Amino acid sequence: MPEAHAHPYDALTPDVILDAVESTGLRCDGRLLALNSFENRVYQVGIEEAAPVVVKFYRPERWTSEQILEEHAFARELAEAEIPVVAPLADAGTTLHEHAGFRFAVYPKQRGRAPDLETKETLSWMGRFLGRIHAIGALRPFSRRRTLDVAAFGDEPSAFVLERRFIPAELEEAYRTLIAQLLAKIRSSFDHGFPLLRLHGDCHPGNVLWDEGPNFVDLDDCCMGPAVQDLWMLLSGEREERERQVGWLLDGYFEFAELDPRELALIEPLRTLRMIHYAGWLARRWDDPAFPAAFPWFNTQRYWQDHILALREQAAALDEPPLSLSR
Repeated sequence: MPEAHAHPYDALTPDVILDAVESTGLRCDGRLLALNSFENRVYQVGIEEAAPVVVKFYRPERWTSEQILEEHAFARELAEAEIPVVAPLADAGTTLHEHAGFRFAVYPKQRGRAPDLETKETLSWMGRFLGRIHAIGALRPFSRRRTLDVAAFGDEPSAFVLERRFIPAELEEAYRTLIAQLLAKIRSSFDHGFPLLRLHGDCHPGNVLWDEGPNFVDLDDCCMGPAVQDLWMLLSGEREERERQVGWLLDGYFEFAELDPRELALIEPLRTLRMIHYAGWLARRWDDPAFPAAFPWFNTQRYWQDHILALREQAAALDEPPLSLSR
């Protein structure tokens, strides 16, 4: 990247974006729309006499090319099994391209809306496809992608915010003590040796586009992990509601895959790790000008006070019994 740019993405100008797409053999019509993405930069690009495409420019130095290609191979493996996963398009046999120092991938545009996760039909349908994803995910492990574990999602992000002094001095000891307690509890939850498989990894409702059924998008965080990681973010509401929802979800899931019921005890530990990791993610990206603009509330006294309070509530949630499978 040219040294004159304060952040690598500053060099990703509209001309660079369009030239990158045309380097794959497509002919752009000049239409360009930035989509809602912060970790990477994602754009809808108009194509002459064809449907628009979606182009993802990977954040420099986050993943190796081998890790990205493993993500692409998993997505294409799922799509070839007729699972509705939006996979990258291949040009001359490759799905990962490079232009002006940026690595990028091109995807077909997928229309859709947010899924209605309040109904049995929708959740059972989602469960069936997640069961199929996991049945294929269990066939072989990733060799390059990371594993969802306490070290990567708890130890590292919490250490980063402490070492870089994001935590206000007067809250540091409270945060440090609380994190140590939480991670000790979470480690004991992971000690049961649940099987690990290839996962979507970030299966929240925003990564599902509903169009006559679910379409799963954005496998950027695919990883090795316990199956329940792809299920719990689809649950919401009070405990009674979540137990009903997980029953509907698993009604469909069990048609194609097995799930050790003890994995339900990982839901609150995984939720806690996600909260810790999210704060660390914002801290690591704070030098990207897009982040202070989009998350102005982060790194304020109020933010860290609320974050510590939320983690204290999670400490209590970790002591509650897991959701029941009765349905």
